[in-house]
Amino acid sequence: MHRTLADDLARLPELLRSAHDLAAKELAGLAERPVAQPGAAPPAVPLPVAGTGGAGALTRFAQRWAPGFSGSAGPRYLGFVTGGATPASVAGDWLTSAYDQNVSGAAGSWAAALEHETVGWLRELFGLGAAHTGAFVTGATVSNTVGLAVGREWLGERLGVDVSRAGVAALGPVDVLSGSPHSSVGKALSVLGIGRDQLRPVPLLEGNREAVDVRALDAALTALGGRPALVVANAGTVNTVDFDDLRAVAALKERHDFWLHVDAAFGAFAALSPAHAPLVAGLDAADSVCVDLHKWLNVPYDAAIQFTRRRDLQVAVFHNASPYLGLPTAEPDFLHLTPENSRRLRALPAWFSLQAYGRDGHREIVERNVTLARALGERLDSAPELTLLAPVRLNVVCFTSATGASPERMAALASAVTASGEAFLTPTVYRGTPALRAAFSNWSTTEADVKRVAAAVTRAARA
Repeated sequence: MHRTLADDLARLPELLRSAHDLAAKELAGLAERPVAQPGAAPPAVPLPVAGTGGAGALTRFAQRWAPGFSGSAGPRYLGFVTGGATPASVAGDWLTSAYDQNVSGAAGSWAAALEHETVGWLRELFGLGAAHTGAFVTGATVSNTVGLAVGREWLGERLGVDVSRAGVAALGPVDVLSGSPHSSVGKALSVLGIGRDQLRPVPLLEGNREAVDVRALDAALTALGGRPALVVANAGTVNTVDFDDLRAVAALKERHDFWLHVDAAFGAFAALSPAHAPLVAGLDAADSVCVDLHKWLNVPYDAAIQFTRRRDLQVAVFHNASPYLGLPTAEPDFLHLTPENSRRLRALPAWFSLQAYGRDGHREIVERNVTLARALGERLDSAPELTLLAPVRLNVVCFTSATGASPERMAALASAVTASGEAFLTPTVYRGTPALRAAFSNWSTTEADVKRVAAAVTRAARA
């Protein structure tokens, strides 16, 4: 064994304590450190020849790189839709690395059984029935890709084509209908060979909405003349957290032939709150569902889950036929269900957080985030320099300048907020208007944080 590696092994408890001390220090100061670090990173250096050992690597990291890491795990990082990591999920994530389980298959470890249990807990959390099976993936993009891949196989079944063997060209043109699809849907269609241009936008409801007009969807499906299609419904749009009427969309299956995929990346968590659960009524009728867990479940990156009613078709797409891996069984190994063969035990941090805080703890996070988002919306809307572009329906505040909303103006506003170190927001364009978004999904955000964010934004708007 290499001498430095042997030395690290002999001093492993000390090395882990040092890593613990650094992590504890960083987390303890997370709420007060600059939320983003826009400065230039240090220049790259040559690959070490001899190496410094684990302690030396930890020192170099703390000196050269740690100061430039963002506070994305903290309470005022409101860009994209970014959760933090609950204390229990951090512990679970550390143990994931320590145990380093190979969860391609179930042989030789209980790890796959733990993933099955966690999938079951999440299915219950989101109000899905036993017909839905699931597996962990990296994020919403892969979850959407898996769901649409199964839908692609379903199209082949309807048209008498084995797509997994014959290829997507055997299907001919594929119709994909959606009202306000996330950009990852187009990416998924590109990866799957269906093509971004096959995504056909369906008119939205009037009145500042991002939800699909179900009557327009009905008409678009009718125009297909009975040809099967893929429909992507949205449960929580990224700009204004609008929800398609899932029950009404699912009811169209009585007259039309389509695969219903629901992108509920963070909107699925509305199911945890009795006040907001009606927004996802009908989710159980979906043929496939995307949910991102490193958003509102607040587990470390990367973690998401996908559900489907047609695991048989999922196996047809993703099975890996190899003597040493084994063929799919009635309870297929996870390597037969997703694009990955080698898989990290992403279920363990989620299991830890669900075990530690239960349904009630995660419901409290969701409801508190919604309350805080509405409080920020009220503060920003009361500032004469700013205006809301849509009601705060759940956990995202979409706003713009009241005195001229050019792309340059909004980029300057975002940069000024970032430079203050108080908050981080991301830009968008809503109905043609450049805007900024503040998305609440971190477990540690408080009312005091809302006041600091509002103050930073209004100062920047007045500059």
